[in-house]
Amino acid sequence: MLSSPRIPERNVTDPGRRRLLGGAIGTFAIGLGGFSQTALAQTVAATGTPVPASKPLPQYTAWKEADALIVHSSNTLETRRSAYGSGVITPADRLFVRNNVPPPDPSIVADPDAWTVAIEGVKNPRSLSVAELKGMGLETTAAVLQCSGNGRGFFPSKPSGTPWTVGAAGCVIWSGVPVRSLAQALGGPVEGVVYMTGTGGEAIPQGVDPKSVLVERSVPIKAMEDALLAWEMNGEPVPLAHGGPLRLVVPGYSGVNNIKYIKRLAFTPKQSDARIMESRYRMTPPGEKGNPNQASIWEMGVKSWITSPGTDGEQMKAGRHMIEGVAFGGTNAVKSVEVSVDGGRTWQEARLVGPDLGRFAWRQFALPVDLRPGSYVLASRATDVNGKVQDELRIDNSAGYNNTSWRDHALPVMVA
Repeated sequence: MLSSPRIPERNVTDPGRRRLLGGAIGTFAIGLGGFSQTALAQTVAATGTPVPASKPLPQYTAWKEADALIVHSSNTLETRRSAYGSGVITPADRLFVRNNVPPPDPSIVADPDAWTVAIEGVKNPRSLSVAELKGMGLETTAAVLQCSGNGRGFFPSKPSGTPWTVGAAGCVIWSGVPVRSLAQALGGPVEGVVYMTGTGGEAIPQGVDPKSVLVERSVPIKAMEDALLAWEMNGEPVPLAHGGPLRLVVPGYSGVNNIKYIKRLAFTPKQSDARIMESRYRMTPPGEKGNPNQASIWEMGVKSWITSPGTDGEQMKAGRHMIEGVAFGGTNAVKSVEVSVDGGRTWQEARLVGPDLGRFAWRQFALPVDLRPGSYVLASRATDVNGKVQDELRIDNSAGYNNTSWRDHALPVMVA
C-alpha cells in the first residue's frame, strides 16, 4: 500500500500555489545502505537546511509571509526551500529580498507614476516619469530573479556574505517598457557604446565616497534587447522591497544587474567605475582581491534543485512520493531535467510540468517515486536547449558566487 505524498498547507485558491503535477512516468526505489542516520543529520546540517527564523520581518517587508522566509538581516530574507510550492510563479509575499544598501524612504512608492529616470547615451537624452514610460511601450516577461550568492551556504570555505542555500531566487512576471523600444524612441544609442549601465536611487550616506556604496552596474549592450524598465511585478505595482516604483529587469542575468529604484539608464563605452562593478561581483580566486580583469557576474548558468519532499529535514514515511523542483538555464530555455535518489549514481528523466512561460522563466519538474525505509540523497540535474548540462561541482571563488553544482544542491532525506 503506497502512502500519500506530504502536501504542505497552503492557500489552494491561489493559482500560483496549486499543484500542477500529473502523469505516470515510472517509479523506482533505491536505498543507500551505507548512509547512517547520524551521517544524514550531519549532511543536512552541512548543507544549510533552514531552521526556524529567529528574527522578525523588517518593517518594509512586513506584508510578507513570515513563515515562508528566513530573516538573515534587515536587508536579506531567504525563501524557505519548502515554501516554493508547486506554482511556476513565486508569490511576492514569499519572494526573497536582497539589498546591497538600505532601501529608500517608503514615500517613493506613494505616487509611483511621478518617479523619474534619466536616459543617457542616446541621441535624444531626457528624463522620463513612469507615467510617460507607460505611454512608450509595454512588454511582459517571466524571468528568474536570483542573487549571485545563491548557494553560497554550500561552500565549505564559508565565504563572507549571506549563507544562502536555495532561497535567494524566484520566478517573477515583470511588466514594463522594453529598453530597446525606449532607446529607439530617443533616437537610438550613440556611437561607440558597449554597455548598458543602470544606477540605483538609494540614498548615499554623508561622509563616504559615493562610488564605494553606489549601486551601479554595467552589462553588455546586447542585454538591452530583452531588458525592461518594469513598474509591475506579478500584476501589481513593484513594491519597495523589490525595487519599486521602477526597476531595471535584465532577464537571464544575475540579480545584482537588475537595478532597483533605477534613476539613470545609460548606454556607455565603458563599465561603471563604482566599487560594486570594479571589484565586487567578480569571479575572484580565493585569497585574491577583486579587479576589473576578472569575469563579472552577468549571465546565470544552468541550475536546478528539489523543492519537495523532505526539504525541512523531517523524516518521511515510506511509500509513494512526488519529487518536485525547479530548473532554469539563465538566458537559455531548459530542455530536460534528470532526478536521482542515490546521490547521482543513477538518473531518471523527470517530466516538465506546468506552463512554459518562456526561456527566462524556470520550469517545474516532477517525478513519482516509491521509497522504502532507508536513507536517500535526492538530486536534480538540468540540461538547456543548447546541450549545456548543469555542473556537478561548484567553481571555487572568494565570494561564493554562481554555485550551480547539482551535488551541492542535493537533498539528504530519511524514510521510515
